[in-house]
Amino acid sequence: MAVETRHRAYRYRCYPTPSQAENLIRTFGCVRLVYNKALDARTKAWYRRKERVGYAETSALLTKWKRRSDLAFLNEVSSVPMQQALRHLQKGFAHFFEGRTGYPRFKKKRVLSGAAEYTKSAFTFRSGELRLAKQDAPLRIKWSRPLPAAADPSAVTVSRDGAGRWFVSLLVEEDIAALPQRSEEVGIDAGITSLFTLSTGEHVTSPRHERRGRLRIRQRQRDLSRKQQGSANYRKAQVRLARAHARVSDRRHDFLHKLTTRLVRENQTIVVEDLSVRGMLSNHTLARAISDASWSTFRRMLAYKADWYGRDLVVVDRYLPSSKTCSECGTMRQAIPLNVRTFRCPSKRCGHSEDRDVNAAKNILAAGLAVAACGDGVRPKRS
Repeated sequence: MAVETRHRAYRYRCYPTPSQAENLIRTFGCVRLVYNKALDARTKAWYRRKERVGYAETSALLTKWKRRSDLAFLNEVSSVPMQQALRHLQKGFAHFFEGRTGYPRFKKKRVLSGAAEYTKSAFTFRSGELRLAKQDAPLRIKWSRPLPAAADPSAVTVSRDGAGRWFVSLLVEEDIAALPQRSEEVGIDAGITSLFTLSTGEHVTSPRHERRGRLRIRQRQRDLSRKQQGSANYRKAQVRLARAHARVSDRRHDFLHKLTTRLVRENQTIVVEDLSVRGMLSNHTLARAISDASWSTFRRMLAYKADWYGRDLVVVDRYLPSSKTCSECGTMRQAIPLNVRTFRCPSKRCGHSEDRDVNAAKNILAAGLAVAACGDGVRPKRS
């Protein structure tokens, strides 16, 4: 059984003391300020002087900023998270020049949320105690699951979400063993009523987390609209609204984690479609249901879990006519309205009749196996 050493992040709830929270909030603000100033400097240098500014130049700028009297507060927090912000900006520009993402954007000032990354020089981790730079005591962490034996974190990220919850993420190197080989293969067709339909005939019903939490969110939004903006009651209402959204998000992620883990454990080859979720969101009738389905998150989870455990994830072309093709004989029929849930083969010789989504999932599996057999890439080529 193959064992590979990989980087893996373990995320936990943490409960900083008032003094620690004050220092972390100040660090979040300094990280945001340095990131935005560096982005502004790089943008102006290019558009005004056609000069390329990289990480080394922004790091030198940070040293100058810390010497200014109006920016002296930058010296009150650890310098490592600010240096990491400059590295993240450099990575953002690298992805932009590779055509993978858009141009880096400025970070918005938020009341509660923020994040700061610490490397090894800015924290110590001994006997299960994490002590950050410029902190007077170890950070209190709720160890909801154990770290790997003899874990030595290489980076620590402390974050706070809009609901006011604190989290700490520890990046460690872990030996992950591949799962035993299996013969099972599955194709997955994404939907709305049935969140996913498998080629085995199984329908995964959509939990509709957003619909279940919609009334609570609507009430919190109504309460927020009645508060005076900027007041203490307004901030309290903001937190209550954020907690309602976080409740929906946590349930959705828990469901997707359990589903993707089961699929990876039970199948050797998993085939999915390359869906254009952004384009599908332009359909205002189904946009809310599509957002709640979180197909992109589902695929991302499948990708890294399949990579960890030695499974094969194949992504077929989004233009594959899986819903219009007969999975038995390959005959293609005209477009099928969404309200027609049964596929009937137009060929008189075949006469195959099957659930529309199961038929599509079988076609997705067949196309994925063909792609894998021909040695093509796991993702369709894009022009």
